[in-house]
Amino acid sequence: MSERNPNVVVVGGAYVDLAIKCTEVPAAGQTATGTALSMTATGPGVNQAVEAALCGCEVHLISKISNCPLGATIKSVLEQYDVNTKYVFTAQAKNTGIILTLVDTKGENASIIYDGANLALVPADIELAERVIAEADVCLIHAGLPKDAIIKTISIAKLYGKKVILDPVGVLGGSCAGAETTLPAEYFSVDVMIPNLYEASLISEHSSANIRTAKMVGSDLVARGVGAAVITMGRRGCMVVDRDNADHVPAYPIELVDHTGTGDAFAGALAAAMAVGDDLRKAVRFASAAGAMACTKFGSVDTMPTKAEIIELMQKQEPE
Repeated sequence: MSERNPNVVVVGGAYVDLAIKCTEVPAAGQTATGTALSMTATGPGVNQAVEAALCGCEVHLISKISNCPLGATIKSVLEQYDVNTKYVFTAQAKNTGIILTLVDTKGENASIIYDGANLALVPADIELAERVIAEADVCLIHAGLPKDAIIKTISIAKLYGKKVILDPVGVLGGSCAGAETTLPAEYFSVDVMIPNLYEASLISEHSSANIRTAKMVGSDLVARGVGAAVITMGRRGCMVVDRDNADHVPAYPIELVDHTGTGDAFAGALAAAMAVGDDLRKAVRFASAAGAMACTKFGSVDTMPTKAEIIELMQKQEPE
């Protein structure tokens, strides 16, 4: 390896998270008592970029915010973690994205998402960041953004032979990209896709999916062109499927506090591990430990674990 730090480019949404911990998440017409409140920068782009930075990478985030105090908050938090914000663009006449999250005492959560400026990311923005994509070791993309921008990112990254990780969360859940199960063909040209089991079953058009069928679901994604599928299954670990093998990677046992940032910690740590040259299965074990660590704290960006914390967990505990 060269003496420079590994380089990761993250393309993903940026939001301000208003998180309230409560006795229970209220149903319609009900009122619950709040027990804790936090407001910070969040969103998949922010969290994943911060996690990669905490793992020792040089990180650029490509995203879009508004020219307002909330947008300034996002940039300030990113800069605290040494994430480069040169390509966090400003959208005119758009508000910064906001996530309102309610978390109960069991760690379960419910959220309302206002996408705002995230909807304004366009291919021209991605083209302005072509140089940093070309110089990256890994490009990590969260699919909850406009499809044209994602396709342009994949195209540029593949042009320069860069490893591309695609997190399809958001495509299927009704966020920026809208609710759908048919993904553009370009999405299947990535090196690694990291859906959860439910998302993987929708993408591969399986009527049902469980740990017994995860291998088959992953194989379907690989057959459609994905280099490898890493299917996350919460406490049941991950299934890693490529053209050669399918392997189950167990989860690390932890006491759940809040699973809000689990997927982002996993994705950011996976990108960091791949950026230093780890093989995929070793990278997934590292990412699994990161996701587990993120579950042990209440919050969002401030729950992203450091490289030292991840390694400590891996040394202390064997995955289940």
